[in-house]
Amino acid sequence: MSRTHYLSDEKVHYKWDVENEPLIEIESGDTVVVETRDISDRQVGPDSDASALDTFDWDRAYPLTGPIAVDGSEAGDTLRIEILDIQTRGWGWTGVIPGFGLLAEEFSQGYVRTYDLSNGSFAYLREDVAVPLAPYFGTMGVCPEGATDVSIIPPGRFGGNMDNRQLVRGSTLYLPVQNDDALFSCGDAHGAQGDGEVCGTAVEAPMYAALRITLEKGRAIPAPQYRTPAPLTPLVDSAPFFATMGIGGDLYGAAQDAVRAMIDHLTARYSLTPEDAYLLCSIAVDLKISEIVDGGQYIVSALLPEAIFTAAPSDGAAGRRRFERAPAGAVV
Repeated sequence: MSRTHYLSDEKVHYKWDVENEPLIEIESGDTVVVETRDISDRQVGPDSDASALDTFDWDRAYPLTGPIAVDGSEAGDTLRIEILDIQTRGWGWTGVIPGFGLLAEEFSQGYVRTYDLSNGSFAYLREDVAVPLAPYFGTMGVCPEGATDVSIIPPGRFGGNMDNRQLVRGSTLYLPVQNDDALFSCGDAHGAQGDGEVCGTAVEAPMYAALRITLEKGRAIPAPQYRTPAPLTPLVDSAPFFATMGIGGDLYGAAQDAVRAMIDHLTARYSLTPEDAYLLCSIAVDLKISEIVDGGQYIVSALLPEAIFTAAPSDGAAGRRRFERAPAGAVV
């Protein structure tokens, strides 16, 4: 019979390492209710200002809860992680960490916004800018094969820091096991994020979640796979999307150009500061590869959901209607 385990965020780890001692061992099919810290490991708090990021200690970044050992798992197997529920713990933040992000050279100074998330539905960048919450773990992974003191920042075929915002409640993630016992960990939770997380942070927040972990013996996959509920953007489909494009022979450069153009749009149309526009691109704007096959010129589109604006923009156009529904919030 499957069991439910409870794992607090009292003990965390900051590197992938096969020598990290498992905090618990579970059987296939068990559920783990897990708590996680925010990405800063509490260097940023609800009352923080930009100085917290000017002195950011990267050695404390990405605290992960785990590892969780799964009995009987071996390299070549697959873990099935069902996200039964995931909830924020009352607050979150988004910031520019000097030297980090898609436009690091243009935004070189620390900058931070904190949010009261106790409403359970929105992160307000401004009174008239309401980003709907869609919590998920930015980092979920098994320990990489033979890892010794490996940074958590780069993802890999083991999963890890994937920042895939589709891994919300109701999704299922599949991970290729790299070591005996699997050694699964999670953290870096986000209350909301756009595809790309362009400023380097999303709505970073402490979380708790219920995960059902099942071992699929003998099933080998080359890299993470997942299944997620449809539609993909139900919380912002009540209004149009506005898009800017970046075009060129370098995919990274095209993404930068698309975001630069979106920042210009947000500052001109909605009177946001460049810093707040950059943050909004990170927590609400989706980067899409629109074209990649024609003559070595790539197109990246940045899509802005206009439903997040709850008042008329500065040019006097009609205001956007408020959201008619919020994310479901059942408690584990």
